[in-house]
Amino acid sequence: MSILRGVLFLTLYSQVFGVFQKIYCSLSDSCECDFKPNLRDLEWDLYRNVYGQHLVQDIVSEEVAKFLQDKNPERPLVLSFHGSSGTGKTMVSSMLGTHLYGWAMSSPYVHQFVPTLHFPSRQLVHEYREELKGWVQGNLTECARSVFIFDEMETMPSGLIDVLEPFLGPAHVVFGTNYRKAIYIFISTTGEEAINKVAVESRQAGRDREEITLDDLQEVIAEMVYNHRNNGFFQSSVIRKKLITSYVPFLPLARRHVERCVRSQLCQLGSCGNADVVQAVGGDMSYTPVPGEYFSTTGCKAVSAKINVFL
Repeated sequence: MSILRGVLFLTLYSQVFGVFQKIYCSLSDSCECDFKPNLRDLEWDLYRNVYGQHLVQDIVSEEVAKFLQDKNPERPLVLSFHGSSGTGKTMVSSMLGTHLYGWAMSSPYVHQFVPTLHFPSRQLVHEYREELKGWVQGNLTECARSVFIFDEMETMPSGLIDVLEPFLGPAHVVFGTNYRKAIYIFISTTGEEAINKVAVESRQAGRDREEITLDDLQEVIAEMVYNHRNNGFFQSSVIRKKLITSYVPFLPLARRHVERCVRSQLCQLGSCGNADVVQAVGGDMSYTPVPGEYFSTTGCKAVSAKINVFL
């Protein structure tokens, strides 16, 4: 009988708590109320709309799922996206915002930094460090589930990003703020040479694209971003102390991937069946290392402009 009473109590408590939570969320602005991660839709979106990126699909979906399943993570999730322009880095970061908060970049809990806009002068690094520390600390105080996206890391002033080291490490509380549920995304073209080299050599060796593994690229990316003078991770303690959860390589896109981008955008315009435009745009792109072969030099970035020419 006591067990039955306990079960009934827990059931009633859960129902009452659910009602109060709905009332609370209807009356307040709370990131815990807005935070509604949909991992199934994230995985589906990655596999349906990110072309030619098997490593990205696997790493992002697995790391995000593992991180969110841990109710008390030891440290934040820190992902560093690397690859050529037009390979999907910005799109994947937007997907994360969408499937965590539903608003993508419009959510007040998803914060994006662009160095050329927010940190334009390399002479003001000291001031920027104080501003960035205060900004991150303030947003974490308001919402432990904050998402921070740092775009164009190749233009970030060296030494600035190290101010984030205390937020990314294994401590439980920093500056009076519990920060371990946050997600950080760094986006950069630094490392593209190494990634593209591996992709080209794999193609020349007759290997299937999906045979390229993270082990082929992880260490070489970390070494390159640490030693490359013209990027925000140059000689960074964030790299040296291994605070990046995973380096995510975006492979260069073959013509078939570019044509999938064309077809997708045509469908958005109501012209899914326009195969002639798909072929024309795919053939009009520039490819490397041999003209007309291997990998697009601009990925899917120039697709919209090309479609307008051929429609």
